[in-house]
Amino acid sequence: MHDRDIARWRLRTQRLARPQAGTADEVVGSLLAVQAENPSQAAWAVAARTRKPDQADLAARLDNGTIVRTHVLRTTWHFARADDIGWLLDLTAPRLRQTTGRALLNPHGMDERAVSQAITAVTGILDRRPGLTRPQLAGELRQQGFEPSGQCLMILLIHAELDGLIISGPVAGGEHTYALMDQRVPSPRRLERSEALAEIALRYFTGHGPATERDLTYWASLTVTDVRAGLAQVREKLGSFQHDGRTFWHAPGEEPPSGPQEPAGHLLQILDEMYRGYQDSRWLLDTAGIVPRVRETAIGMALLDAQLAAAMKRTVAASHVRFDLQPHRPLTPAEAAALEEAARRYGEFLNLEPRLTGARSAPT
Repeated sequence: MHDRDIARWRLRTQRLARPQAGTADEVVGSLLAVQAENPSQAAWAVAARTRKPDQADLAARLDNGTIVRTHVLRTTWHFARADDIGWLLDLTAPRLRQTTGRALLNPHGMDERAVSQAITAVTGILDRRPGLTRPQLAGELRQQGFEPSGQCLMILLIHAELDGLIISGPVAGGEHTYALMDQRVPSPRRLERSEALAEIALRYFTGHGPATERDLTYWASLTVTDVRAGLAQVREKLGSFQHDGRTFWHAPGEEPPSGPQEPAGHLLQILDEMYRGYQDSRWLLDTAGIVPRVRETAIGMALLDAQLAAAMKRTVAASHVRFDLQPHRPLTPAEAAALEEAARRYGEFLNLEPRLTGARSAPT
């Protein structure tokens, strides 16, 4: 077993390599949650894992509430199935609320009483007028005497999401909206904590594996003790192997791919689950060690054969979408062609002409 074997295996597990998923719902359910900080690029993160990428697929599920977009697992946006969001919040929100509570107190000066009053105002507004954007909510709050700054309001709304009080509403004019959770997800699935730890371990390792327990610790903001408690309940339902001094867990009965897979190239956001879905073993995406281990300077990446080949910047214009690459190494003609094909798929998804730059030039 080599590092690249594991990276290729993940590409298949995550549905970026064939066989891909049939629908957005299948993708989100398989991965359990998909980081969704940037709605447009996150939509492609889901669609890229389907056989026939279609903007309307995920959009319809967000509108009808079968898939939600909210803060869970970490203090950032994620897509998750409505069927999963209740127990995921119960499991991961308590630790995250400590972070948002401290941020509201300092520097914004909101103690528990002030936070409670503001959130009561938010839920009252959404009860009367569901489907408001953040600016619209801010305007309604000002009319009631609340003056939270942009940053403060953002954290306040995250805090309310983590409380399970509010969640995403239908998309309005391309913008995220908020609604009451009990109206969008009236009967959330609940699990006892031990059951939830078992569920998250099983779902993460079958949807992201092969991965390590510390990868899951990062992904779900859990303690190592919690992850091991979940693993102890489901280890017989998983496969595992030792590599580089670590145990990697995966769906049972699977073996690594025998070589490169199709599609060969991918243009993805740096927040994609192939990168952000791991921490302990993230750099299996760079077996050659050519990518600087610094904070990401680009918001996108190009993968070739499950390896980081270039940083990528996506620019959307009225008639086209441009992908500017900064290769980490010289690309072969076949690799450049694979990324041009990836740009074609992405452009087709957006209904825009794709333009790719930098694929046939040496790295700077």
